[in-house]
Amino acid sequence: MQARREGVREIAVISGKGGTGKTSFTASFAVLARGCVMADCDVDAADMHLLLAPETVERNRFLSGNKAFIRKEACNACGRCVELCRFGAVRVEGGSYSVDSLACEGCGLCVRFCPAGAIDFPVCDCGEWMVSRTRAGKMVHARLTPGAENSGRLVSLVRKEARKIAEGDGTPLVLVDGPPGIGCPVIASVTGASLAVIVTEPTMSGAHDLERVLSLTGHFGIPCAVCVNKWDINPEVTALIEASAEKSGARAAGRVGYDPGVTRAMVSAKTVVETDCAASADISAVWKAVCTIGGFDG
Repeated sequence: MQARREGVREIAVISGKGGTGKTSFTASFAVLARGCVMADCDVDAADMHLLLAPETVERNRFLSGNKAFIRKEACNACGRCVELCRFGAVRVEGGSYSVDSLACEGCGLCVRFCPAGAIDFPVCDCGEWMVSRTRAGKMVHARLTPGAENSGRLVSLVRKEARKIAEGDGTPLVLVDGPPGIGCPVIASVTGASLAVIVTEPTMSGAHDLERVLSLTGHFGIPCAVCVNKWDINPEVTALIEASAEKSGARAAGRVGYDPGVTRAMVSAKTVVETDCAASADISAVWKAVCTIGGFDG
């Protein structure tokens, strides 16, 4: 477990499922914070750039893991790699041996025991990570190659670089836009965070997924605040969610009502709080509550 760190504070905005409005909240929080570094840790499907029009100033390749590669000119077709590969990644066509990179798990067993030394084990290019300037501050974001693994490692890298920038610039806050769910990328997004803000919605699936993510943050001892988005489409379930969150030790950060103006803001490539729709005031109130709960200067 990553220890909670002093100095620069980190707020991780997460959700138990996709589509709750998490990224819209994070981008709005960044505008309201008036000085933060953002870390878009939804590396499989990053989209905060759609709202903040970043100007990329630095690009870096993300190299992680290894895959076997058979050099055909050195292969003597002994078949030892086929015998050893428990993942069925070695293909044989017309007496020619090759490795299916999608099936290869990178264990390296075939590399070690190839009698001809014909199998290389190069590091994988799994995507890229970037540093950009936006109107709300600097942002570190990434793009994982479709089908690539090690998303948790890339998330950790994005957070590390965002924190490094914040420390170098004297910026007191890092805002993390976490991925949905409760898997490895989410764990990498929240461990060591000062506060997790969970954005949920008033549906039974939303309530179920909130329980799962509260169990996760509880396991890692991360303080939580819960916000119900579009609460007024089902006030009864909203009350149920808030009661469940309180029972789990989380604090209520407020409610945001359903507002078509949110969609209009997205179409205009603006954050919600950069418009005058009703949800703008609601999100501003949630941000104030988050700052109070987390002990931040809002």
